[in-house]
Amino acid sequence: MRWTLVLGLSAALMVVAGCKKQQQESNTLLVGHVASKTGDTATFGTSADKGIRLALDEINKAGPVLGKTVDVITEDDNSKSDEAKTATEKLINRDHVVAVLGEIASSRSIAMAPVCQEAKIPMLSPGSTNPKVTQAGDYIFRACFIDPFQGQAMAEFAVKNLKAKKYAILYANNSDYSVGLRDYFKQAADKLGATETVESSYAEKSDVDFRSQLTKIRDSNPDVVVATGYYEEAGKIAKQARELGIKVPIIGGDGWDSDKLIQIGGEALDGCYFTNHYAPDEDRPAVKDFVAAFKAKYNGETPDAMAALGYDSALVLADAIKRAGTTEPSKLRDAIATTDMVGATGRTKIDEHRNAPKAAVIITVENRKFKFLKDIQP
Repeated sequence: MRWTLVLGLSAALMVVAGCKKQQQESNTLLVGHVASKTGDTATFGTSADKGIRLALDEINKAGPVLGKTVDVITEDDNSKSDEAKTATEKLINRDHVVAVLGEIASSRSIAMAPVCQEAKIPMLSPGSTNPKVTQAGDYIFRACFIDPFQGQAMAEFAVKNLKAKKYAILYANNSDYSVGLRDYFKQAADKLGATETVESSYAEKSDVDFRSQLTKIRDSNPDVVVATGYYEEAGKIAKQARELGIKVPIIGGDGWDSDKLIQIGGEALDGCYFTNHYAPDEDRPAVKDFVAAFKAKYNGETPDAMAALGYDSALVLADAIKRAGTTEPSKLRDAIATTDMVGATGRTKIDEHRNAPKAAVIITVENRKFKFLKDIQP
């Protein structure tokens, strides 16, 4: 029995050693991507994955990175934090990826970050805006602005452009993103002299009827309604708000960015606004080049902000690998930390907190279509 166990253990070790040797000798650099390709925010992960794959096409066409082709393995987390954590563990322990890209949603990135930090594998979130994400440790980065700035941008637009003196808030009480954005909007709006009339909440993924909360909001007579959740609920909130006679603008954050928002809310969204990372109709060369390349690859599809963020995050990672001259984790981490490059979502310059301060854009909805309105600089 003892010899059987010894032989079994020896065989297992040989398999592990063989896998590692195969990875080392491979002509491919494997990058992991954790994404919500199914579930409540499926458009986030699908778009980010398309952007990443477009970037890798361009990277590999330009020539080998450290003499190798860069490839991505995408794990679907079904829009769930526990599955995002498990997916990250698989990519690190099973696939031996050199780095992890993801997630878009903050709650899921917060679940992933400790796994990467403990394994000392660099993680770069394309679009998670909650400050907690990068606070997990020095191997955790993001390629986007954070919610303290986004909340301020929303508040400035509401008060200065929409002339709002009173606001009501409707947020998801089980979402790190929604709760955080609510807090930062309130802080900024209050400093600008606006007053909150009422605050209501709902449970993300389970609540579908918001009429009770919206009735209280309507009766408080605000100048603007702030809905800080994701597109699935935001579309329903807009539709039900109009049915209840709420005619004031409804504004939200980057979590609104999805074609499904329009499919759900329809004409109820006309005259609404949200902050975002980029707009496909911006007049910037990098945007025009990205949109043209994306449409060429994906049958004329117009890329949303999550696609642009995925694209930029892959470019940032490849650039860091080239500058590091290696995929050794600590050196790759140091190279990501000194990133300074321009992409579809603007200039990505990683700061001392491993965040990327960038301008926000304001998107308005007109005739069921998104339209770039203005940008707000950090």
